[in-house]
Amino acid sequence: MRQKKEEAKFLSDPYLEWVNKEGIPITIGLGINLLDIDTRPWERVGVNAGLAHLDGRGDFVSIFVLDIPPGGKTESQQHLFEEVVYVLEGHGSTTVKTIDGKTHSFEWGPKSLFALPLNAEYRHFNGSGRAKVRLSSTNNLPLVMNLYHNEDFIFKNKFELPERAGKAGYFSGEGEFIPKRPGRHMWETNFVPNVSEFELKTWDKRGAGSSNMKFILADGTMHAHSSEMPVGTYKKAHRHGPDFHVFNVTGKGYSLLWYEGDNDFQRVDWTHGVVFAPPDGMYHQHYNTSKNPARYLAIALGSLRYPFTSAKRNLFEGVDVSIRDGGAQIEYEDQDSRIHQIYLSELADAGVASQMSDYIDESV
Repeated sequence: MRQKKEEAKFLSDPYLEWVNKEGIPITIGLGINLLDIDTRPWERVGVNAGLAHLDGRGDFVSIFVLDIPPGGKTESQQHLFEEVVYVLEGHGSTTVKTIDGKTHSFEWGPKSLFALPLNAEYRHFNGSGRAKVRLSSTNNLPLVMNLYHNEDFIFKNKFELPERAGKAGYFSGEGEFIPKRPGRHMWETNFVPNVSEFELKTWDKRGAGSSNMKFILADGTMHAHSSEMPVGTYKKAHRHGPDFHVFNVTGKGYSLLWYEGDNDFQRVDWTHGVVFAPPDGMYHQHYNTSKNPARYLAIALGSLRYPFTSAKRNLFEGVDVSIRDGGAQIEYEDQDSRIHQIYLSELADAGVASQMSDYIDESV
């Protein structure tokens, strides 16, 4: 008797097949509040977890959300994909074993940011006996899984990369400032204790009073940067490829998104916990409506050190170049007239005074 042949794979997505096998819930949307998403037991990690798949995540990046119960800990992990962890809530610590036989431990709290050196063994611990911890891991597992489509190679590979550990002080929050030019300055480390308090550098070409810092974390290909808008201001609109996952850090406000030629805007309102990713080629613009400076954190694939694609390299070179000069940024004087009127209305509702009069004529 002839045996039935197994159907050949066709248009396979190994990452999504792996996700479905792991059995953790997936939340999908243009913008998602990570403090609200569903999490369920994930045997691999030993705690409850969920996935956030944003509309603009692209082909390379996803977010894991991990809940560590009071007094709990994750299972030890080791893998050949990079991740950048942002602490949404709670206090705890992480231990990392490096090739030199040392175990590094650092404590974190809300709004901490850190990266695990590639393929190093690590474990997260909840430092509280009463409050839970919620971590977000923005990672390039989709890229790695779709490239190798071999689970054991990714999770059971013992190859060592000692250069990824960096200097010993990088695990305690020490780092090195690498000056370039506005919007391209870098801070190299493995751990930022509190993104909301980190010193940023001015970047006027991106908007009124704008400031920014790019992070090189664990010598990785995953990118992170933080930007801030003063009270009563907003950034200039621009567009780029997908996968920039934007997290609110301080303040509150909203972002408008639109494709060239659209009649209407899409909108994401953000407070702490909200993340969104502008889809490929979609213009987006960020607005601070709070009575305090508003700061955000963006995580993507392709760092200032290792851009990974020519598109990212070109973006980092010309992110603040006007569309009039062949770039992707819309200057204030070229933006849709509705944008500023919407903003003034939002500020009036919030009881905040505009600080945009030096950039836009508000007398009309």
